[in-house]
Amino acid sequence: MTHPTNRRRLRHRIPIKLRHNWKLVALCTAFLAACWGVFGSGTIRPYVTTARTASADTVTTNLTGTKDLFDTTVGHEVKLTFTDAAYQDMLTEYYASGEKKYVEADLTIDGTRIPSVGVRLKGNSTLMGLTWNGKSRSSGRGGFPGGRPAEGFEPPEGIQPPDGFQPPGGEQPQGNGQPMTNGRPGGGMFGAQLKAEEPEKLPWLISFDEFVEGRRYQGHTQVAVRPAATGSTTMLSEALGISVVGAAGEPTQRSAYSSFNVNGRSSTPRLLVEYLDEGYAEDLGDGVLYKSLATGSFTYKGEDQTQYVNDFKQINKIGGKDLQPVIDLVKWVNEASDAEFAAGLADRLEVESFARYLALQNLMVNFDDMAGPGKNYYLWYDSGSKKFTVITWDLNLAFNGDATAGVHDSISMGFGRDRPRQNGQPPQGDRPRSGMTMGHPLKEKFLKNATFKKVYEEQYRNLYNTLLADGSATKLLDNLVSSYQLNNGADTAAIETDASTLRTFLQARTESLGADKAINGS
Repeated sequence: MTHPTNRRRLRHRIPIKLRHNWKLVALCTAFLAACWGVFGSGTIRPYVTTARTASADTVTTNLTGTKDLFDTTVGHEVKLTFTDAAYQDMLTEYYASGEKKYVEADLTIDGTRIPSVGVRLKGNSTLMGLTWNGKSRSSGRGGFPGGRPAEGFEPPEGIQPPDGFQPPGGEQPQGNGQPMTNGRPGGGMFGAQLKAEEPEKLPWLISFDEFVEGRRYQGHTQVAVRPAATGSTTMLSEALGISVVGAAGEPTQRSAYSSFNVNGRSSTPRLLVEYLDEGYAEDLGDGVLYKSLATGSFTYKGEDQTQYVNDFKQINKIGGKDLQPVIDLVKWVNEASDAEFAAGLADRLEVESFARYLALQNLMVNFDDMAGPGKNYYLWYDSGSKKFTVITWDLNLAFNGDATAGVHDSISMGFGRDRPRQNGQPPQGDRPRSGMTMGHPLKEKFLKNATFKKVYEEQYRNLYNTLLADGSATKLLDNLVSSYQLNNGADTAAIETDASTLRTFLQARTESLGADKAINGS
């Protein structure tokens, strides 16, 4: 499948030092305004294909490259080079403090050389199994919160693993009573064992403007390189999830496979994923994009914006806009009565889009959504309508777990399902909850309301018919397999194994949902 061509209007990013300290924005608006004028210039390099005088509305450099980076009908090649000293320094910082430090590197994409890009490690749960010289960050630090040892595994901060959960090296989580394989019933992302000695397999975030201010590549300031995990080197489930969200008509990221080389170490094709940056926000229109942070919550903490720096990160229009729209939404959702919520939600949120978002997460059996441990979502605030849209983010755990989960089941961290309870007890014949669920006030209040629940069910039926029942999701999967095989180093056996597992999962999901009363109306 080929995603639409990127047609972005480019904008100037805040200078590097200020961007690294964005948390002070709320207290330094006047200072930032002055900085726009001081730092609004940049250097034009010989390899530049488009260059303009920098201002608050333009960039200095936009490299066009030789191929559309996310064209899935052609093969791609990405080569990354950095010094051993820089890499050692980056790892030392990460192991000492958890800080994902950028280091300077040279990059070549489809023959276009781009010097002095910034690269850093990316991910939270993805890096749980990372070891360096045989040791993980959790070694000697108690492993799990509460003192449970977990060599090579560290859960998100503040999260206590559920009873019976085994870290990598032990028994894997259960799905529908069966051991998990490749993240689906029958090892998973939590079993991924990544080694610092194999940088070609690690998850990376590449920044085109970290060390060269105002530079973009085909409109992008950043691009993510997904990991080559032990459970699945192809990341096919994530690629399928991204494609399914796009096919549903919801905002998604573009992605494509590419051969990947770090310091001369080649690997199997890696999944490149579009990052939700300033250019992405520009494509969405006139508004502000906010990222939910894994360290945060959806809790009202007063009007002091500095209290929310661990909850949300503003992506664009820094210095011109702030966090106030998000704070207003958080306050209202948490304090509104059921009647007020029902009457006022449509004035603040794109209701049908949100219903589709929730339906998609369930359909894809993605527990790590806005209500999951990673709190994976973005908020888009449209300046015209004054309404929010929830945007899907991070689908590396999509299509995992129980393929028989129902429309109203809550997908849990234990890869099981939680059915609605009656008088605090599980429904007759259903097993007790498996694993850990988190929660989100907006999601919970939405699905609690009878009117919004019907909207959710209607959107779910539409998605079922257009994605599963007619075989569209399987066709998307087949296209992704073909795209993967266009790249050098393709592991035909691995991609076919993962594709076969996903086809089986999609078939089981289709049959199960087809029998669900909320879908078939019986």
